[in-house]
Amino acid sequence: MTASSIEAAGLGKRYVLGDSSSRDRLRQMLAPMLPRRLAPSIDAFWALRDVSFSIAQGEAIGIIGRNGAGKSTLLKLLSRVTKPTEGHASLRGRVATLLEVGTGFHPELTGRDNIFLSGTILGMTATEVQRKFDEIVAFAEVEKFIDTPVKRYSSGMYVRLAFAVAAFLDPEILIVDEVLAVGDVAFQRKSLGKLNEAADKYGRTVLFVSHNLEAIRTFCHRVLLLENGRLVFDGPTREGLERYLKSIPRQLDLRDAKLSDRLHRTTGEVRFNDIACFDESGEANWQIRAGSTLRLRMGITVAEPVPNLAMVLRFRSAITGETISTLHEIVSNAPLAKGDSRALELTFPKLSLRPGEVSLYLWLGRTDDRIAYDVIDENVDLPFLQIFSDEVDRYAREGLVSLDCQFATEPERR
Repeated sequence: MTASSIEAAGLGKRYVLGDSSSRDRLRQMLAPMLPRRLAPSIDAFWALRDVSFSIAQGEAIGIIGRNGAGKSTLLKLLSRVTKPTEGHASLRGRVATLLEVGTGFHPELTGRDNIFLSGTILGMTATEVQRKFDEIVAFAEVEKFIDTPVKRYSSGMYVRLAFAVAAFLDPEILIVDEVLAVGDVAFQRKSLGKLNEAADKYGRTVLFVSHNLEAIRTFCHRVLLLENGRLVFDGPTREGLERYLKSIPRQLDLRDAKLSDRLHRTTGEVRFNDIACFDESGEANWQIRAGSTLRLRMGITVAEPVPNLAMVLRFRSAITGETISTLHEIVSNAPLAKGDSRALELTFPKLSLRPGEVSLYLWLGRTDDRIAYDVIDENVDLPFLQIFSDEVDRYAREGLVSLDCQFATEPERR
């Protein structure tokens, strides 16, 4: 019987919302001893609640869920970055974590010094770190900058070195959050290969959080699905991904979604009400087949009179944040009155994007782009557009766009 590498029982993490003075925090600590009329009111939020699971040594587990589901909180509890409010977790073996770019690095130290520092934190001797040193530097591709303070590294260099240190210093348990999105596509592929090697060849336990469902599908045989801080599925990857995709609302109400943030960044004179995505059969669906028709429909309302109106739609890679395509459309060159409501619709008759995940950026503003009325980007938890294809020989290759092409060959004439 395979030994358990990680055991979690009833894990929960509660945060107190809002700012509070030291006097308020003292009253909260003393609340159980105070009369009810003097006890402070506490606005609390459970980021994670009653989560239990067991992971065997050598398993590669994907942790999936929408933003705010509790994925990063779970990893922080397992990594001992923060303490649970309730429940407990036990981990057997040396743990390496990569929760954000440069976790555990000291910015004033060089790359060389940080490799030895991280190794020491993991409990390794200088001799052990030295034995792995060349492999780490070669994998991270930072040979020229290894004696430069890491505060001068680009984010890509930073994460490459941080990942290499975490992966090569022989931890029994490797915990990786979405940080691989910082690297380029080639580095992501190389990193996933290293994670595969760690799990399959060396029997390391890997916990992997990613919005890249293709990476989860390829790398993990089992997933944990979190919704609103609770574990709702623990089982085979295929079933977990299907359940996750079905849980995504077909039409999203945007009227109150992070409205204070949107109003802080824009004037709010025209606002998005909702958004829906439709496939070529006309069904509301965030999964679209490559090469088929995509239709996006957005409802808007004019809160205050405006002289004109334009909209911007930007497709971006969910992994790297790279812009794939940007569209700028004029909604109206004429003034719009308060209370005017409209539906904006964009149709793409042959979506040439290759399989992967695409994030959407939405913007409303004046036609000269000088004033923004509303914006929907990372501030609102929009689903990713899932592009898929069964024609793996044609679409599932490198790059972002599939281009129609006719190829021919003939004997060279002499």
